[in-house]
Amino acid sequence: MIWDIFNYIGIAAFAVSGAMMAIEEQYDIFGVYVLGFITTFGGGVIRNLLIGLPASMLWKQNIAIYTALIAITFTIFTPTLWFHKWKRWLIFFDAIGLSAFSIQGALFAVNQHLPIHAIMVASILTGIGGGLIRDLLAGKKPILLREDVYAVWSMLSGLIIGMHKNITNIELFFVFILVVTMRLISVQYQLKLPLKLIKH
Repeated sequence: MIWDIFNYIGIAAFAVSGAMMAIEEQYDIFGVYVLGFITTFGGGVIRNLLIGLPASMLWKQNIAIYTALIAITFTIFTPTLWFHKWKRWLIFFDAIGLSAFSIQGALFAVNQHLPIHAIMVASILTGIGGGLIRDLLAGKKPILLREDVYAVWSMLSGLIIGMHKNITNIELFFVFILVVTMRLISVQYQLKLPLKLIKH
Protein backbone atom coordinates (compact mmCIF):
# COMPACT_ATOMS: atom_id res chain seq x y z
CA MET A 1 0.00 0.00 0.00
CA ILE A 2 2.72 2.51 0.96
CA TRP A 3 4.61 1.85 -2.30
CA ASP A 4 1.44 2.41 -4.28
CA ILE A 5 0.90 5.75 -2.55
CA PHE A 6 4.45 6.87 -3.31
CA ASN A 7 4.06 5.72 -6.90
CA TYR A 8 0.83 7.65 -7.43
CA ILE A 9 2.34 10.77 -5.85
CA GLY A 10 5.16 10.50 -8.36
CA ILE A 11 2.74 9.96 -11.24
CA ALA A 12 0.78 13.07 -10.30
CA ALA A 13 3.96 15.15 -9.85
CA PHE A 14 5.42 14.10 -13.20
CA ALA A 15 2.09 14.68 -14.97
CA VAL A 16 1.80 18.17 -13.47
CA SER A 17 5.40 19.07 -14.41
CA GLY A 18 4.80 18.05 -18.02
CA ALA A 19 1.48 19.91 -18.17
CA MET A 20 3.00 23.04 -16.61
CA MET A 21 5.80 23.13 -19.16
CA ALA A 22 3.31 22.66 -22.01
CA ILE A 23 1.17 25.54 -20.71
CA GLU A 24 4.20 27.79 -20.27
CA GLU A 25 5.21 26.98 -23.85
CA GLN A 26 1.64 27.83 -24.97
CA TYR A 27 0.67 24.36 -26.20
CA ASP A 28 -3.00 23.74 -26.96
CA ILE A 29 -5.06 21.51 -24.66
CA PHE A 30 -4.24 18.36 -26.63
CA GLY A 31 -0.54 19.20 -26.43
CA VAL A 32 -0.79 19.70 -22.67
CA TYR A 33 -2.25 16.22 -22.24
CA VAL A 34 0.32 14.67 -24.56
CA LEU A 35 3.30 16.27 -22.81
CA GLY A 36 1.94 15.49 -19.35
CA PHE A 37 1.25 11.87 -20.30
CA ILE A 38 4.65 11.36 -21.93
CA THR A 39 6.45 12.92 -18.97
CA THR A 40 4.72 10.43 -16.70
CA PHE A 41 5.01 7.22 -18.68
CA GLY A 42 7.67 7.79 -21.34
CA GLY A 43 10.58 6.55 -19.26
CA GLY A 44 8.79 3.36 -18.26
CA VAL A 45 7.87 2.53 -21.86
CA ILE A 46 11.48 2.96 -23.04
CA ARG A 47 12.67 0.86 -20.09
CA ASN A 48 10.30 -1.95 -20.99
CA LEU A 49 11.52 -1.99 -24.58
CA LEU A 50 15.15 -2.18 -23.46
CA ILE A 51 14.76 -4.94 -20.88
CA GLY A 52 12.46 -7.17 -22.89
CA LEU A 53 9.05 -6.30 -21.45
CA PRO A 54 6.09 -5.37 -23.68
CA ALA A 55 5.45 -1.64 -24.01
CA SER A 56 1.73 -2.48 -23.88
CA MET A 57 2.07 -3.07 -20.11
CA LEU A 58 1.30 0.63 -19.81
CA TRP A 59 -2.34 0.13 -20.78
CA LYS A 60 -2.89 -2.26 -17.88
CA GLN A 61 -2.14 0.50 -15.36
CA ASN A 62 -5.64 1.93 -15.28
CA ILE A 63 -5.38 3.71 -11.93
CA ALA A 64 -2.01 5.22 -12.90
CA ILE A 65 -3.44 6.53 -16.18
CA TYR A 66 -6.49 8.03 -14.46
CA THR A 67 -4.23 9.63 -11.84
CA ALA A 68 -2.14 11.29 -14.56
CA LEU A 69 -5.17 12.48 -16.50
CA ILE A 70 -6.77 13.98 -13.37
CA ALA A 71 -3.52 15.74 -12.44
CA ILE A 72 -3.16 17.18 -15.95
CA THR A 73 -6.79 18.35 -16.01
CA PHE A 74 -6.35 20.00 -12.61
CA THR A 75 -3.26 21.81 -13.91
CA ILE A 76 -5.11 23.09 -16.99
CA PHE A 77 -7.73 24.75 -14.80
CA THR A 78 -5.18 26.26 -12.43
CA PRO A 79 -4.29 29.96 -12.98
CA THR A 80 -0.80 30.28 -14.47
CA LEU A 81 0.10 32.84 -11.81
CA TRP A 82 -0.10 30.07 -9.21
CA PHE A 83 2.58 27.97 -10.91
CA HIS A 84 5.49 29.61 -9.08
CA LYS A 85 3.82 28.74 -5.76
CA TRP A 86 3.34 25.15 -6.89
CA LYS A 87 6.94 24.62 -7.88
CA ARG A 88 8.23 24.41 -4.31
CA TRP A 89 5.86 21.57 -3.46
CA LEU A 90 6.37 20.05 -6.89
CA ILE A 91 10.09 19.64 -6.15
CA PHE A 92 9.26 17.62 -3.03
CA PHE A 93 6.69 15.42 -4.76
CA ASP A 94 8.98 15.08 -7.77
CA ALA A 95 11.70 13.74 -5.44
CA ILE A 96 9.25 11.13 -4.20
CA GLY A 97 8.40 10.22 -7.79
CA LEU A 98 12.04 10.04 -8.81
CA SER A 99 12.82 7.66 -5.97
CA ALA A 100 9.73 5.46 -6.38
CA PHE A 101 10.08 5.25 -10.17
CA SER A 102 13.83 4.54 -10.02
CA ILE A 103 13.34 1.72 -7.52
CA GLN A 104 10.47 0.34 -9.60
CA GLY A 105 12.64 0.34 -12.73
CA ALA A 106 15.51 -1.41 -10.96
CA LEU A 107 13.18 -4.10 -9.59
CA PHE A 108 11.73 -4.74 -13.05
CA ALA A 109 15.26 -5.34 -14.33
CA VAL A 110 16.11 -7.61 -11.37
CA ASN A 111 13.03 -9.69 -12.11
CA GLN A 112 14.31 -10.07 -15.67
CA HIS A 113 17.60 -11.43 -14.24
CA LEU A 114 19.63 -8.69 -15.91
CA PRO A 115 23.21 -7.67 -14.94
CA ILE A 116 23.91 -4.70 -12.70
CA HIS A 117 24.64 -2.22 -15.51
CA ALA A 118 21.26 -3.02 -17.08
CA ILE A 119 19.58 -2.59 -13.69
CA MET A 120 21.15 0.85 -13.34
CA VAL A 121 20.04 1.86 -16.84
CA ALA A 122 16.50 0.64 -16.13
CA SER A 123 16.49 2.66 -12.91
CA ILE A 124 17.68 5.82 -14.65
CA LEU A 125 15.30 5.51 -17.59
CA THR A 126 12.30 4.96 -15.34
CA GLY A 127 13.29 7.82 -13.03
CA ILE A 128 14.26 10.49 -15.53
CA GLY A 129 13.30 9.21 -19.00
CA GLY A 130 9.95 10.98 -19.08
CA GLY A 131 11.53 14.29 -18.09
CA LEU A 132 14.12 13.98 -20.84
CA ILE A 133 11.44 13.33 -23.45
CA ARG A 134 9.42 16.26 -22.06
CA ASP A 135 12.34 18.67 -22.48
CA LEU A 136 13.11 17.46 -26.00
CA LEU A 137 9.49 17.74 -27.15
CA ALA A 138 9.32 21.23 -25.63
CA GLY A 139 12.39 22.22 -27.66
CA LYS A 140 14.67 22.59 -24.65
CA LYS A 141 18.08 21.18 -23.87
CA PRO A 142 17.48 18.41 -21.31
CA ILE A 143 17.81 20.20 -17.99
CA LEU A 144 18.25 16.90 -16.19
CA LEU A 145 21.57 16.29 -17.95
CA ARG A 146 23.13 19.74 -17.85
CA GLU A 147 22.07 21.62 -14.73
CA ASP A 148 21.36 19.02 -12.11
CA VAL A 149 22.55 15.81 -10.46
CA TYR A 150 19.04 14.40 -10.83
CA ALA A 151 20.14 11.31 -12.74
CA VAL A 152 22.88 10.50 -10.22
CA TRP A 153 20.39 9.72 -7.47
CA SER A 154 18.37 7.57 -9.83
CA MET A 155 21.53 5.68 -10.77
CA LEU A 156 22.37 5.28 -7.07
CA SER A 157 19.16 3.39 -6.39
CA GLY A 158 19.87 1.10 -9.34
CA LEU A 159 23.41 0.48 -8.11
CA ILE A 160 22.31 -0.42 -4.59
CA ILE A 161 19.53 -2.73 -5.78
CA GLY A 162 21.80 -4.26 -8.41
CA MET A 163 24.41 -5.08 -5.77
CA HIS A 164 21.79 -6.54 -3.40
CA LYS A 165 19.29 -8.33 -5.64
CA ASN A 166 17.63 -10.05 -2.68
CA ILE A 167 16.96 -6.71 -1.02
CA THR A 168 14.17 -6.67 1.57
CA ASN A 169 11.23 -4.27 1.71
CA ILE A 170 12.73 -2.55 4.75
CA GLU A 171 16.01 -2.03 2.89
CA LEU A 172 14.09 -0.75 -0.13
CA PHE A 173 12.39 1.79 2.11
CA PHE A 174 15.79 3.06 3.28
CA VAL A 175 16.91 3.33 -0.36
CA PHE A 176 13.74 5.29 -1.07
CA ILE A 177 14.39 7.71 1.80
CA LEU A 178 18.04 8.08 0.78
CA VAL A 179 17.20 9.06 -2.80
CA VAL A 180 14.47 11.50 -1.73
CA THR A 181 16.79 13.11 0.82
CA MET A 182 19.73 13.42 -1.57
CA ARG A 183 17.49 14.89 -4.26
CA LEU A 184 16.16 17.56 -1.88
CA ILE A 185 19.68 18.35 -0.61
CA SER A 186 20.94 18.76 -4.17
CA VAL A 187 18.12 21.22 -4.89
CA GLN A 188 18.63 23.13 -1.65
CA TYR A 189 22.37 23.56 -2.20
CA GLN A 190 22.20 23.66 -6.02
CA LEU A 191 24.65 20.79 -6.41
CA LYS A 192 25.92 20.25 -9.94
CA LEU A 193 28.35 17.92 -11.62
CA PRO A 194 31.42 19.54 -13.22
CA LEU A 195 31.17 20.31 -16.91
CA LYS A 196 34.50 18.58 -17.50
CA LEU A 197 37.21 17.06 -15.34
CA ILE A 198 40.22 18.63 -17.06
CA LYS A 199 40.50 22.37 -17.51
CA HIS A 200 42.65 23.78 -20.29
